[in-house]
Amino acid sequence: MLFNSIEFIVFFIFILSSIVVIKNRKYQHLYLLIASYLFFYYSSNYLIVLLIFSTMLDFYLGKAIWNTKQITKKKILLAISLAGNLGLLGFFKYSDFAILQFNILGEHFNFANNIPFLNLALPIGISFYTFQTISYTVDIYRGNLQPSKSFKEFALFVAFFPQLVAGPIIRASEFLPQLREKIEVGGDNLKQIIVHNSNLKLGITIMAFGFLKKMFFADNIAPMVNDIFMSPIGSESFTIILGAIGFGIQIYGDFSGYSDIAIGAALILGFKLPKNFNFPYFACSPSDFWKRWHISLSTWLRDYLYIPLGGNKKSSSRTYLNLMAVMIIGGLWHGAAWNFIIWGMLHGIYLSLQKIVVDRFPLIKNNRFFSSKLGIIISILITQYLIFLTWIPFRVKNLDDLTYSMQKYILLDFQVEKTIEFIIEHQFSFVLIWIFIILHIFAYKKQNLTEIISKWALWKWFVFLTSIIIMILFTIGDSSDFIYFQF
Repeated sequence: MLFNSIEFIVFFIFILSSIVVIKNRKYQHLYLLIASYLFFYYSSNYLIVLLIFSTMLDFYLGKAIWNTKQITKKKILLAISLAGNLGLLGFFKYSDFAILQFNILGEHFNFANNIPFLNLALPIGISFYTFQTISYTVDIYRGNLQPSKSFKEFALFVAFFPQLVAGPIIRASEFLPQLREKIEVGGDNLKQIIVHNSNLKLGITIMAFGFLKKMFFADNIAPMVNDIFMSPIGSESFTIILGAIGFGIQIYGDFSGYSDIAIGAALILGFKLPKNFNFPYFACSPSDFWKRWHISLSTWLRDYLYIPLGGNKKSSSRTYLNLMAVMIIGGLWHGAAWNFIIWGMLHGIYLSLQKIVVDRFPLIKNNRFFSSKLGIIISILITQYLIFLTWIPFRVKNLDDLTYSMQKYILLDFQVEKTIEFIIEHQFSFVLIWIFIILHIFAYKKQNLTEIISKWALWKWFVFLTSIIIMILFTIGDSSDFIYFQF
């Protein structure tokens, strides 16, 4: 069920109305769980069994880990949890990629037969909910979290429909206390999920921005990007750069738009999800970018992979190796293809180079110029030049097209004739890129724009919502899946 569909709007209004109407609040927990399963079944059909399997596996293993005193047994139980989740993710997501590599190797050594592909359907959201359940058992193993009190409570944490398909990746330590506060019975008084007017107004405002990013900007910039990277060989450098900028804005509008809709919908229901984006295109270094982009994934990789590998507590070479390993795994998390591995390697190289410069040339880090306005602007521009370069391997899967596009991005040919013709052909998408940049700068200066708008007088607020609806309706094309649905 796509967020950018009438079906979701009707579904969400029905769920919200039911939450308000149901008098026996003790069953709100169960009601939301059933609604979440229905939401997932609508999109994934029988593959819902994988979600239920992950939920049951980690619910019972989490309890067993908590109740076990022997450290060896705890490690065995944790290993079973990791093997179960990662095995499920690996089988469905990476089997055909692994088979392809074996077949290529086999052809190199003249083996007679190729291994047939499995052609498995990729379960929607599997990369997200497996990471959530893994963090749950790891936190219990570390002693940082007590296991969930009931299966219903844990199942709702895993399957909560606003963020189920594409995040944000939430932690049990963040979400379970909210479930207990809203739904548990305390003495003679039953605590309830209550839809507050302030949450309703702010939640709708956040959702409206999400729909605007996705349906007005991302979906209308996408045709231009597709035309550039469908067959990039022969394109001029400035056309490739335009495509990289366009895709960078498209994927930001698409993914942060999804996150906004998820966060806004959850807020209306009375739950707070973590922020997943914080103006990443104003990052002034590679590490700063990863503090702002897909925050729930970057912090997950930091806490459950980078730090356990040793982080930056060991030798410098080990730190660089850890950074490369984490970013390559982050690339593979996005998809089973070499272009995602290249994307991850680039980010690993950026982070390693930044670490080298900071460690070996501390005078550069502490130089007053880089804290000045001009220095910050230059840092942002250099960082974003590097970041938008990485969007090329993220978008272009064919290695020949990828090599050509990256060369043209780095080694400018200073040809503009075809680029001007292309811009004239895609005027609307080109104008949208500039509108997005202007609005993004304005939003960055305001920082809390959604909160400001949500506090407007009711008539002003309705004008704002009506304007967004009109902008979307007058430019809407074919509804497209969110990009991160494929991950």
